[in-house]
Amino acid sequence: MIHSEQNNKKQTSALANQTPLALMIALSFSAAAVASDDTNTTDADTMIVHGRALSLYRAQETSLATKTPTAIDDTPQSIQVLPRQLIEDQAARQITDLYRSMSGVSQYNYSFVTFRGFRQDHVLYDGVRGDPFEGLSIPQLFNIERVEVLKGPAAAVMGSGEPGGTINYTTKKPTYATKRHVAVTGGNQDFVSGRVELSGSADEEQSQRYRLGIYQDHENPYRKNTDTRNRIIDLGYEWDAGENTTVGLQYVNVTQHIGGGRIRGIPTDDDGNFLADTSWNANDAGDYHDLEAQVYQVRVDHNINDWLSGDVTFRYFENEDTQKYHEARKLKDTNSDGIDDTVTRQYRDQLRTNKAGSVTANLVAQLAKHTILFGADYYRLDNEFTYYRADSSDGVSDRSLTNPDYTADDVSSYSLDLSKHTDSREERYGAYLQDQWDITDAWNVLSGIRIDGYHDEVADLKKETNEQYTGSGFSYRIGSTYRINEQFHPYAVVATGFVPQDAAAQVSSNGGPFEPEESLMYETGLRTYLFDSRVNMNVALYHIIKENVLQTDPNDSDKQVAYGKVRSQGVEVDILADLTENWVANLSYAYNDTIVKQGYGEFSNRTVGKRFANAPHNQLGLWTRYHFAAIDSSVGFGADYVSEQLTQDAQKVKPFTVYDASWQTQWNDWKFQLNVKNLFDKEYAVSGFTQATGSFVGERRRVYLQADYEF
Repeated sequence: MIHSEQNNKKQTSALANQTPLALMIALSFSAAAVASDDTNTTDADTMIVHGRALSLYRAQETSLATKTPTAIDDTPQSIQVLPRQLIEDQAARQITDLYRSMSGVSQYNYSFVTFRGFRQDHVLYDGVRGDPFEGLSIPQLFNIERVEVLKGPAAAVMGSGEPGGTINYTTKKPTYATKRHVAVTGGNQDFVSGRVELSGSADEEQSQRYRLGIYQDHENPYRKNTDTRNRIIDLGYEWDAGENTTVGLQYVNVTQHIGGGRIRGIPTDDDGNFLADTSWNANDAGDYHDLEAQVYQVRVDHNINDWLSGDVTFRYFENEDTQKYHEARKLKDTNSDGIDDTVTRQYRDQLRTNKAGSVTANLVAQLAKHTILFGADYYRLDNEFTYYRADSSDGVSDRSLTNPDYTADDVSSYSLDLSKHTDSREERYGAYLQDQWDITDAWNVLSGIRIDGYHDEVADLKKETNEQYTGSGFSYRIGSTYRINEQFHPYAVVATGFVPQDAAAQVSSNGGPFEPEESLMYETGLRTYLFDSRVNMNVALYHIIKENVLQTDPNDSDKQVAYGKVRSQGVEVDILADLTENWVANLSYAYNDTIVKQGYGEFSNRTVGKRFANAPHNQLGLWTRYHFAAIDSSVGFGADYVSEQLTQDAQKVKPFTVYDASWQTQWNDWKFQLNVKNLFDKEYAVSGFTQATGSFVGERRRVYLQADYEF
């Protein structure tokens, strides 16, 4: 047995030592506060009446950014909350349906997103680690009450997290009031789904509450050889164990089958034109991607006294991710006309098993004008990965792009070779301290620090090697908000990020070991309430530097390389507006410029100064809803625009605009809803990968009709 150990300990990030510009901006707020007239401050007890748009689509506070209930206006960082009403109005079944409403977020591939220019797949559930869709499965929204989007790094309280931002899924909880729903949905592409949700008090004192949710769907998408099934079982229980203690239990079971997957893209030319029909698929009918996952969560909240409280969350999940699929590996020109018309394929048989547990504990003290948070967390992920593959020389057939023959290969005749077999363990742990200081009724300052550690072990069972990696990092965040008046609320923040590389990425066979990713962000913004609070506009400007970014090795797709430094900067604008008493609009716009500032080794000449893959310059998302009060019905209209992007091989991904529409009506205890997505059935790509695997095709027109009965 070969054993090697790499110690990457770094007590203080070089980035973290740079001058905190935002702190100086925050101090300028102090001068403004001292110089301002008393008429600029308002009574903290003043009641603000919000219009329909803010009532429907905007939450007033969240705990995501600070781990304490904090008004969004008092949070010195850009944050969006997408409530259940918006999810239902847009008939969003999975997270990809909501990207239009997240400024600065676009689809990369599978569960990955481009977040302020960076590719990432880091999410939280109820504010803690433990994603049951760990891997390449796309999170579903059936049991999600709201989606929270925090922009920029928040390592000072959350630990390792990407600099683009974090998506948090707040799950549905048991309710005091009785709520019972049964819904069925049908649509084109053979879509059918059903759900049952029951929630309420289990006793007269309402000290015990329950939730039962069951969801099932099935469809046959337009891509050849594809079918999809999802099933989610969601069980919840809450118990008030006295006046000061609440215990919450949750169990979630997820089953997902994607036939004909893992679906890659469709090859394009350098200008982004598809080389095959958008129904083309490299997969055979017997290919599939299956996920089986279970989640167990326990949370205890306790008020120690009138100024001190605490909470502890335990979360455990395990999943099994099985993938048997054909991958396009190389383009061929079989008739020598200068146009690629065929792909050579590779067959991959992969099994990933994940078991992960986390514990997060917080202690919150309310001391006069200070809210002090002290917390610690620990997370461990055990992963076993087994990977067999076969190439053309092992019996895998090619597939034509122009005249495809979908007769399935006999997989049993392939000569499969064991490519990888690894057993890895990732451990992440940290402690953090945060202070929210209300200096005046109008001005507050947020400051926080965190120390992180990690320990990874990777056993290569094929090569009989064992590698270990340990290290530590320091993160901070300091920001401030100031309420000039009820209309204008500026803020500024500087924050750092620290992300150890995944254990599987560290191994020498993958090109590693690699230093942890580190980032530094400056952000300033303005939240406004205009025209008697009929318009809420939030503007954010940011500048982010990220170091040690991993990307696929241009010379070997089975390995990765680290770019030295990537810079992202841009502006985001989010608007909620009451156009009339019954007409609301939600608009999100983002401009982003992400380029490689410092390359890596022999790849420097090819990368420095180049745009980052799948990082569009411009994005615009719109959703508007008009309510006909006389008949208790509403109509909705949406648009999603993403400008030109580049694939990892610098091929173009064409800009696209797609439109959606909806109709909803309430009749007694029934709600009927019709949604049409991609209204004009546009063919387009949402993002690109490599030249051989091509660009990822967006959904064609989808029509859904739902009937929901509440009893």
